[in-house]
Amino acid sequence: MDQRFGYCRVGSAVPVIRPGAVRENVAAMANFISRCGSESIDVLVFPELCVTGYTCADLFYQDALLDAAEGDFREHFLKPSGCVNTLFLVGFPVRVRGQLFNCALVCHAGSVIGIVPKTFLPNTREFYERRWFSSAADAQVSEVSILDASEPVPFGTDLVFQADSDQRLCVGVEICEDFWAPVPPSTRLALQGATVLCNLSASNELVGKADYRRDLVRQQSARCLAAYAYAGAGVGESSTDLVFGGHALIAENGRILRENTRFTHDESLTLADVDLPALCFDRRQNASYAFSAARSETVRRVFFTPSDSCSGKQLLRPVDPHPFVPSNAAVRTARCEEIFAIQSAGLATRLRHTGCRHAVIGISGGLDSALALLVTVEAFRLLGAGRSGIHAVTMPGFGTTKRTKGNSDLLCQGLGVPLQTIDITSACRQHLADLKHSESVHDITYENAQARERTQILMDLANQVGGMVIGTGDLSELALGWCTYNGDHMSMYGVNGGVPKTLMRYLVRWYADTKANTDTATALTDILDTPVSPELLPADEKGEIAQKTEDKLGPYEVHDFFLYELERHGTPPEKIKYLAGIAFAGVYTAEQIDRWFDTFTRRFFSQQFKRSCLPDGPKVGSINLSPRGDWRMPSDASAEAWRTEK
Repeated sequence: MDQRFGYCRVGSAVPVIRPGAVRENVAAMANFISRCGSESIDVLVFPELCVTGYTCADLFYQDALLDAAEGDFREHFLKPSGCVNTLFLVGFPVRVRGQLFNCALVCHAGSVIGIVPKTFLPNTREFYERRWFSSAADAQVSEVSILDASEPVPFGTDLVFQADSDQRLCVGVEICEDFWAPVPPSTRLALQGATVLCNLSASNELVGKADYRRDLVRQQSARCLAAYAYAGAGVGESSTDLVFGGHALIAENGRILRENTRFTHDESLTLADVDLPALCFDRRQNASYAFSAARSETVRRVFFTPSDSCSGKQLLRPVDPHPFVPSNAAVRTARCEEIFAIQSAGLATRLRHTGCRHAVIGISGGLDSALALLVTVEAFRLLGAGRSGIHAVTMPGFGTTKRTKGNSDLLCQGLGVPLQTIDITSACRQHLADLKHSESVHDITYENAQARERTQILMDLANQVGGMVIGTGDLSELALGWCTYNGDHMSMYGVNGGVPKTLMRYLVRWYADTKANTDTATALTDILDTPVSPELLPADEKGEIAQKTEDKLGPYEVHDFFLYELERHGTPPEKIKYLAGIAFAGVYTAEQIDRWFDTFTRRFFSQQFKRSCLPDGPKVGSINLSPRGDWRMPSDASAEAWRTEK
């Protein structure tokens, strides 16, 4: 187990086996032992009844098969496995007082440390397990002597296997059909602390069944706030009436981490590193989990020592550099459609509730105001209101360029929204003169005077027409406090407050590609190519934008990554930087990531006072910084525990 960052390496193994060929099967399973040592695997799950084969049918009545299973497994797998600290979960038929149980042997350091029998035995259509096996519900013992062990070992479905050095690593076991039951045993085990749930399975393949199985694994991992490792019987099982695909899956809290290729005639080992601290973080803040855990049945705990640390090895899990943006194009399109609908519906509801027939919005020619205008247009469509009620205002100042002013004009023209131009240069000059502040001093006073002048115009215009000022600031800017207090920070409804900058680009691109006419698409395309800037400093000698936000703060894609890890998973600083180094390998250096993380942390904590008085706005994703909802933090909280500079 990775002691630095709490990763547990979990594996799903599908050996090449044949029904009844016990010695061959055990030898095939033993092939994985050395890999467990070299790969530092903490938990490895094999398929259901893999020692004998699942499809032995009436051969399960034969002592010859059961005796061979015990002898060959003990000598050729159990004893050799003592050289590694992996927790092995092996499918095995166990005789108990004249009954036969379909079980998982939980093995560690060369010994069986627990036995989990199957509870739900399928007995319809192609399955006839009750013909050979008894259910765990019919067992009358809690301990069993097996494989000539000197002492009996725990037997039952009330077992969890917990690392003696780290309570975060806790393993729960169920077998095939158990998982398909209305209330799977793994639910109880998760409520009693199991963070890694394992399923030894022999689920045959049918058209569409793999998708259903995958969804079950993913959903159970999400429902239990756990990892879920699934190992299915392979193609070597009998094909008399059924075909088995050897499906292996590892999921974590609703996300598939790894999956193998089915129907291969070679052995398969699927590995993934499970983030135990992230799972524990989710459980701590989930009231429903805590409520249910307090009322669930207790379990027996069996302790074991996990494998040596896998620190320094390659991390076996995907690290997405853009966690807010789905990588799959079809999923991304659907996500954009849904987010846009949430934003528009939220604004429409607020306008209807307040009786406002007018919306006032500042148009800068930049990304944020473009999306806010698109949302406003859609909200008016939902209300059946004409676009004449949308009052778009562009307010050129000291830093406004021809490019952004032109895009503001073209965008409103394409959308059929009237655009008013109010030049703020003279007003700001008068204001700076009143303050006896030299116009040549381009400091924060110079910049913020423009931002607040624009907000004053919008607010006063809203009063004049009886309308509502639509906020344009996004989630990334709110995280960094990159807004002028009581300037662009303030509005009457902030439609973009739940949208990070990285996702906003895709939203605008989606609109340009799927909903926009030629003028609108042309404007949006150039807006996407325009550097992010508040345009509060004069343009350069070529008339181009001189003030570029990402030159000062660092790339928004990196800050969005920091925000996601901090807020969604409670990831500690060194781990965030470690993951960022993987996500942005070859793009940014470790020194850059360190510097930008310190910038993020300093601003995230120091600028909380701006978030404490945010206007209302719709939440669109799992992360939001509203002080009324997802994020409650003192404005004077210390950042000491999160700062990493030396």
